[in-house]
Amino acid sequence: MEFQVLLTIITLAICTYLTRIVGYLAFANRQLSPKALRVMQAVPGCVLIAVIAPVIVSGNVANMVAVAVTCVAMLRLSLLPTVLIAIVTTGILRQMGF
Repeated sequence: MEFQVLLTIITLAICTYLTRIVGYLAFANRQLSPKALRVMQAVPGCVLIAVIAPVIVSGNVANMVAVAVTCVAMLRLSLLPTVLIAIVTTGILRQMGF
């Protein structure tokens, strides 16, 4: 593995850890209101949409079809099969040149 790749992985791991620790320390001794709790519960979904939205509107046919297939799978299956279907669909479409 190249040094830059390893350094990037280690740096991102440290940043992720620090983000979690800071969040824990900031809210450890605080009682959040019900409204604040609802907002905090919505954050993971918002982050996920922020990551996926550019892929959907990228214009790449493989990505758009994979998102559509994943949405259908998500309605019928649990998380693991849905993720596997998304990965396989994207891989096959990209290999086909889409």
